[in-house]
Amino acid sequence: MDLVPALEEPLKQPLKSVLGPATAKVMAEHLGLHTVGDLLHHYPRRYEERGQLTHLADLPMDEHVTVVAQVADARLHTFASSKAPRGKGQRLEVTITDGSGRLQLVFFGHGVHKPHKELLPGTRALFAGKASVFNRRLQLAHPAYELLRGDTDEATEAVDSWAGALIPLYPATAKLESWKIAKSVQLVLPSAQDAVDPLPPSLREGRGLATLPEALLKIHRPHTKADIEDARTRLKWDEAFVLQVALARRRHADAQLPAVPRRPSPDGLLTAFDAKLPFTLTEGQQKVSKEIFDDLAAEHPMHRLLQGEVGSGKTMVALRAMLAVVDAGGQAAMLAPTEVLAQQHHRSITEMMGELAEGGMLGGADRATKVVLLTGSMGTAARRQALLDLVTGEAGLVIGTHALIEDKVQFHDLGLVVVDEQHRFGVEQRDALRGKGKQPPHLLVMTATPIPRTVAMTVFGDLETSVLDQLPAGRSPIASHVVPAADKPHFLARAWERVREEVGNGHQAYVVCPRIGDEEDDPRKAGKKKSPEDEAEKRAPLAVVEVADQLTRGPLQGLRVEILHGRMHPDDKDAVMRRFAAGETDVLVATTVIEVGVNVPNATVMVIMDADRFGVSQLHQLRGRVGRGSAAGLCLLVSEMPEASPARQRLNSVAGTLDGFELSRIDLEQRREGDVLGQAQSGARTSLRMLAVIDDEEIIAEAREEATAVVAADPDLENLPGLRTALDALLDEEREQYLDKG
Repeated sequence: MDLVPALEEPLKQPLKSVLGPATAKVMAEHLGLHTVGDLLHHYPRRYEERGQLTHLADLPMDEHVTVVAQVADARLHTFASSKAPRGKGQRLEVTITDGSGRLQLVFFGHGVHKPHKELLPGTRALFAGKASVFNRRLQLAHPAYELLRGDTDEATEAVDSWAGALIPLYPATAKLESWKIAKSVQLVLPSAQDAVDPLPPSLREGRGLATLPEALLKIHRPHTKADIEDARTRLKWDEAFVLQVALARRRHADAQLPAVPRRPSPDGLLTAFDAKLPFTLTEGQQKVSKEIFDDLAAEHPMHRLLQGEVGSGKTMVALRAMLAVVDAGGQAAMLAPTEVLAQQHHRSITEMMGELAEGGMLGGADRATKVVLLTGSMGTAARRQALLDLVTGEAGLVIGTHALIEDKVQFHDLGLVVVDEQHRFGVEQRDALRGKGKQPPHLLVMTATPIPRTVAMTVFGDLETSVLDQLPAGRSPIASHVVPAADKPHFLARAWERVREEVGNGHQAYVVCPRIGDEEDDPRKAGKKKSPEDEAEKRAPLAVVEVADQLTRGPLQGLRVEILHGRMHPDDKDAVMRRFAAGETDVLVATTVIEVGVNVPNATVMVIMDADRFGVSQLHQLRGRVGRGSAAGLCLLVSEMPEASPARQRLNSVAGTLDGFELSRIDLEQRREGDVLGQAQSGARTSLRMLAVIDDEEIIAEAREEATAVVAADPDLENLPGLRTALDALLDEEREQYLDKG
């Protein structure tokens, strides 16, 4: 009989039975807290020391803030008011200080009496409210406050209810101040003793970690900074370990699935292809290919993530894996996120294979196969033929968009699925394609967005990882520069001269814009930002249609300029790309549809307009479209943002390094943790509260090792009921599927 649920009951108790319906309702609606356990895991954001005051100088605007400060001055003003009884209104102005700055509090009308009596000079208190500016001065209007004086029984109790010398400040809302949350925590803290510990005792003791009840007590009522440190380390371990166990169980389950081993024949298609290659593979490509071929030869499905810098030759590695599977009698499918990319892959793969891609056709080689393209916008006849080639096995390779996933698509013997640019595909799509094999096919996921090791472990923790970090020989360096269009307009004029020079030397150029420009909606809305820091932020982002028009009539007059964006008809897009690839167009003005996979070695320069509107990783991706041939590449990041702005600092980082892993780290440090994990956490009841994926690299790596060992020894966690309970809380059945991520 399983006793765990009985043990855990106190933490499952609904808050309304402990705190009363009104407080519980606010906690549920505004903080998403429903049970005693939820509240115990609502950790303080930071702590104030009694002797130290918050820096008032650093208060964020328009946010709900809690400060600890001392009253410096309090004045009651009377003024004429038609609304007030007897025609006189009252306003109490209280100035508080923390040594770093001063802040004004204002109270009106009936709200002045209590603070007028209590907020005397010298009084210390916690104040909470929304910081706003009035008459160019920072103020809190009608803040809630809690006295920190020990001269009455009630106040002594208030002080004592704060832990020792450290005051926990909680993530709060306008409806529920930090100290009210603290008082609620006080009420439920005794239940922490009943918390079921998810960590196996051997792991906890081996690493000298606090017990879970002890950690919860220390995080909410620390007496010293060391208490906080102990609690944080322990709680980070919980989050990292439970998540890694979920991923380890998924890897373990996948390893139990049967798959057809696929070994290339010694003198088959792959050998013939390798013999045709005009270059040798880099060491990195050979090493990664070996890892993939070893996986393909196994009797359970490969699940591998292939990370490669832009232009590191991932497609070549994937193609060789696909040919190996065709050699072994199977079929391979490559799934691309956009039609432009699917067409591009199809074109480059058929070119690389030559007569080896002409199976069943006159002039095709003996060992040749057929390579088909399948996208949503194909004509009926072409589509019918492609479907027929797949079901009969005539086509060994298929390249397509999500159209490949539709029910109508049947394969003769699907052996390998290659997913390009994983972050654009959800778990459902990956599983739908998997389901098309007689047995689960092998899976190779490719991404050109470098992912720091810990994020890969957390987000793609169910996949083994291979990294290609060498660029193939013959790749040229890319120089990147920021062009400050507002501060130095002549720099922008010089940028267009550079484009003309490159075209004059027989090369081609990209100009990238954030918007298409033929939107029905008001472009001013498209450009609205929350912080109207300056004009550059307020105007709509530059658009392909307008920029192309201005360039053809102005600085690039006389050059062959075309546009490309996602709303064009697929045939038109393909025609534009073909003309550009053939060198019939000098300058392509495009949106980010060219971000991944577009390969035109003759394009040497890229100008990115309003570069501050793109993310760091996206800029790095875009930049990778130039310098793909023997001539050096140039990337110009145009921005109107002022020099000191964070946006310009971001652009300087991109211009300063070509190392995608370094940039992805910068990118993640500037974004919130939630954005990093994206859907990895969607569906999980508890997102990571304590664990920082970038900073806690060591804990995540160690937790992964421990989790793998635990799952190998006891896949169903029969001897670890506490861990099983924690896993159930993290994910139910469909949520476990969700960790497959999209």
